[in-house]
Amino acid sequence: QLQLVESGGGLVQPGGSLRLSCAASGATLDYHAIGWFRQAPGKEREERERVACMSSSEGITNYADSVQGRFTISRDNAKNTFYLQMNNLKPEDTGVYFCAAEIYYYCSGPGNIDYWGKGTQVTVSS
Repeated sequence: QLQLVESGGGLVQPGGSLRLSCAASGATLDYHAIGWFRQAPGKEREERERVACMSSSEGITNYADSVQGRFTISRDNAKNTFYLQMNNLKPEDTGVYFCAAEIYYYCSGPGNIDYWGKGTQVTVSS
């Protein structure tokens, strides 16, 4: 059973950067597609927005329009960890960020994810 734990969230000023990490245990990430979702304040679990995702073998990536060019997803299978580099952060990026993994597909919506982390808070404010 794959388990995921996020780290790296915090408070940052607009224009700043953060790097989120997602450490996996219990299984190897090699055969899992990965992704990052965020849940804005007041939104329900089903309304989590997928901000970035990557397929398992080909490394195909996809980004939400709102973060394209600012966020980068990456993975280090040797460390069983994946990351979200967030640059030029904006107040509207505020939310709880969840890492996710899935077995059979990639870049799925929140209802089709196989594994979730517990989330890490990101607050962008001056």
